This record gives sequence, structure tokens and C-alpha cells, in this order.
Amino acid sequence: MQQFEQQLISNLQQIQPPDQNAMQLCRRRWDSIAKPLHSLGLLEDAIATIAAAQGCPQVRLDKKCVAVFCADNGVVAQGVTQSQQDVTAIVTENFCSGQTSVCAMARAAGAEVFPVDIGVAATVSGKGLRIHKIANGTADITQGPAMSREQAADAILYGMQMVGELKQQGYNLIATGEMGIGNTTTSSAILSVLLDRPITEMTGRGAGLSSAGLQRKIDAIARAIEVNRPNADDPLDVLHKVGGLDIAGLVGVFLGGAQHHVPIVIDGVISAAAAFTAMKFCPTAAGYWIAAHVSKEPAGKIVLDALGKKPMLTCEMCLGEGTGAVAAFPVLEMANAVYTQMSTFSDIE
Repeated sequence: MQQFEQQLISNLQQIQPPDQNAMQLCRRRWDSIAKPLHSLGLLEDAIATIAAAQGCPQVRLDKKCVAVFCADNGVVAQGVTQSQQDVTAIVTENFCSGQTSVCAMARAAGAEVFPVDIGVAATVSGKGLRIHKIANGTADITQGPAMSREQAADAILYGMQMVGELKQQGYNLIATGEMGIGNTTTSSAILSVLLDRPITEMTGRGAGLSSAGLQRKIDAIARAIEVNRPNADDPLDVLHKVGGLDIAGLVGVFLGGAQHHVPIVIDGVISAAAAFTAMKFCPTAAGYWIAAHVSKEPAGKIVLDALGKKPMLTCEMCLGEGTGAVAAFPVLEMANAVYTQMSTFSDIE
């Protein structure tokens, strides 16, 4: 076993369950507020999850951000995407200049965007870009493993480290985002293996594939699984063989949330694939996560059900970048306003 994998195992052993006492105190506060019991539904549950994650019934949402992991995927050589690979680099730099959908939404929600080059094929630069380039994109998964086990472990560890750094900077709620042409192919491959579901059931059109393109995508995933034989009982094996560096980094964010007691908001199906992989590494970590929305992609609801998560929003979104997760920020703010500002029944008696 090599260095990064050993360090990952050590980090996983540090993860503790969320604070159930804080959750109970939060629910008690909700039940005391002068309104019908549980009448804000999943919003109450989300605030309770955040309280447990932060370890305090006084929930703080004053400093929010989205971590966007950017990487290229060699499987695009199989014609599985509508866009060319150079789009990954273009959009990565657009995150830095604030010219993407998630940047506009984050500004409206009072949140920061932190792009990460964890494996973009081209050289990229820009204001605020974090660079931890493990490789210039992954290999074509139809020909062999996407990356080595050590590279996958390195990406996970970086995601965990980033959460720790963001917590030190005062961020108390982190959304997950990604950018990588071809990553709906890798996420579908991961989910098909880990959930033991048919490839056709887990694979959608991504960014507007034609029917012929969809069939190429399904065929590519089938070849990747046949060639690599990923072991569903070993999430690192699955990740390094048929995954991507962007997904691996997000796995680290989800695990880092649990390690550092920071609630993490799940975005769409790619983010959810990372979350499910993270849960395979450490089931306890799932208690630190909130599902923002259910993706329009076919696997969207399936993977959230497997995670045991209910989405707050149902908007038929499938844009990526963390847009669905950031869309949930104002909803959580409003829920927290009720939680913190409303009078209790005893106050008005």
C-alpha cells in the first residue's frame, strides 16, 4: 500500500458521527416554534442536519461557498460528448472571471466560488484558481484504468484538505460543483458498478447527446467495465478504474465535511455519484450531507434514494457546476431565519 492510500485510511479513521445531541436540541427548538409541527418539512430536517454537522444547535450559514473541481476525461475520445475537451479549460478559466452560471447564482446567494484544477488537460490560470493538477486529464477508461490508485487517493486527500482549509477561513456551508467534459460518462460508470444497476438505467444524454451519441456512451461504459473489472466492494478500485479526477476530488470534499464537521450540499448526479462513492468509504460521513435537488439525469433519483437523501428542490436541473446546490442556499437561509427568529409558543402565551 502506497503513501496516499495509507494517509487516506488514517483520515477515514478520524471521522466521527454527527452530533446527535445538537440535532435533538435543534428539533426541540423547531417543535417549540409557534407554527404547525414539522410544517417546513425537509427544510427543518436540513437545518437539523446542519446543526448536527456543526455540532451546535445555533446554526451558522453566514459564510458559504461552492468548491468546483475541474478535470478532463480521456473517454471523450469515444465520442460520448457533444462538446470538445477544450471546453473544460475554457469554463475553468471562466469560473475565475465570474462568467459562468454558478458564479452568477453564487453572487445572488452571497456565496464564493472556488474553482480547482485537479486534472484539466490544458494549462489554465485565473484569479482564485486553486491548482492541484494530478494529471493532464485521465486515460480513456475503455482502454484501461482512468488513473492509478495513488492518483485517486491523492485527489481524495486534496478534497479533504480543502475542506479543512475552508473551515479555517470561516466557511460553514460548502456546496459541491464540477466541470469536466465527459464526466456524466464516468459518473454513470461508477454508479452502475457500485449500485449494481444496468448501464442503460444509469446513463443519460448529459449535455444534449443525440440518440446515437447516447448509444456510444452506453457502449463505452460497457467496454470500460469489461476491460477494467472494477471491484464494487472496493470504492478506490472503482474510482481509479472508471472514475475521474473531478469526482475523486469531490469524494474528498464529502469525506472532508465529515472529518472537519462542515455540512456539505450535494449538487446533481455527478456530485451524488461522488457522495455515494464517499459513503462506500465511510457510511458515517453521509450524516454530514444535504441533497439540494434531484437531477433530470436518469440516475438522479436512483442515487439519492441509495444515499437515503430527499431533495429540497425539484427543478429538472442538469446544468452541473454546483448550480443546483447553490440554488438551495437561499432556501436554507430562509429556513434558518424561521428557526432563529420566530417566537415560541411559550413566548406568546
